[in-house]
Amino acid sequence: MSKIIILSLFLIFGFTSCKNSEKGIDKLEIAKQYYDVLNNSAHSEIRALLTDSIMTKDDDYEQTFSLKEYAEWLNWDSVFDPTYEILEIELEGGIVKAKISKMDKRISFLHEKPIVTNEIIRFDKNKIKNVERNSIIFNVTTFLKNRDGLVNWIDKNHPHLNGFLHDQTEAGGIKYLKAIDLYKNKK
Repeated sequence: MSKIIILSLFLIFGFTSCKNSEKGIDKLEIAKQYYDVLNNSAHSEIRALLTDSIMTKDDDYEQTFSLKEYAEWLNWDSVFDPTYEILEIELEGGIVKAKISKMDKRISFLHEKPIVTNEIIRFDKNKIKNVERNSIIFNVTTFLKNRDGLVNWIDKNHPHLNGFLHDQTEAGGIKYLKAIDLYKNKK
């Protein structure tokens, strides 16, 4: 009889552990790791967190990346030395909702202060498949004024750098930083 009770307790504990181990693939922890990878530009670690492709949506702009393309975007992003700060994060109904502050050399020049977004991360099993961002602190006027001033000045003074704005490769990011530096110092 005691063997049956022990076996029953063991099975109950085992099923509970299995159920908790599914939750052990904690989506909240995966999301935190994702922001940590972005913050540290840890290119090699991104593949373990994403599905074969990832769809991002920034306000109304939607883009789907393969893993290789997203790694290339991460290379571009890392050129600007980004800082991603999790201001709030919670798991709700299988999705992660977060408030994120991002600052880097490009944003500092264009926006003059961090951009803050509300983000929704959706999963396919234990991997991120979708990241939606909605800006909550984003001054369009400042951003466009600074961006247009930079682009117009570069067009006139350093046309060899044209195209930096849309080239989201590491080389494009380096050209972008060079353009900002030249513009700031009016060389």
